[in-house]
Amino acid sequence: MNQVAVGRTALFFALWLMIAGYHVADLPIGLATAVLATWASLRLLPPSRLHLRWWSLASFVAHFLAQSVSAGVQVAWLALSPSMKLRPGFVVYRPRLHSAGARSAFCALSSLLPGTLPAGSDDDGALLVHCLDVDQPVAASFAAEEARFSRMIGDD
Repeated sequence: MNQVAVGRTALFFALWLMIAGYHVADLPIGLATAVLATWASLRLLPPSRLHLRWWSLASFVAHFLAQSVSAGVQVAWLALSPSMKLRPGFVVYRPRLHSAGARSAFCALSSLLPGTLPAGSDDDGALLVHCLDVDQPVAASFAAEEARFSRMIGDD
């Protein structure tokens, strides 16, 4: 069994333990379920070559946390401002990430930042991003975040 299968089995078994509890009588069922879930996940989502760069990951996490706080404060300030000068709407952004999985992960992370939300994509793969102010450089911000994310996962 390869490392991916062992990792997924451990993850599914840990999930089972969190949900079902730690009863000794249930452990064989939990282990069997984890193995079956691993088999299904490997068939539905085969392992891919992900070259995670640890220094870029640390840099990305620090940047992401700082960006989250900064954007959260900015959104709160705009929401509480009596004269909100916002132009909410949608911006189209064309991601450059190569794999669909990487694009999905990037969208999931981007949805955690206050003020913007990837709301879907068109047939060509362009993202439709909802934002609080279309006058802000949303596409440029997404491009910078995508470049950081791409460096982190080795997709550049």
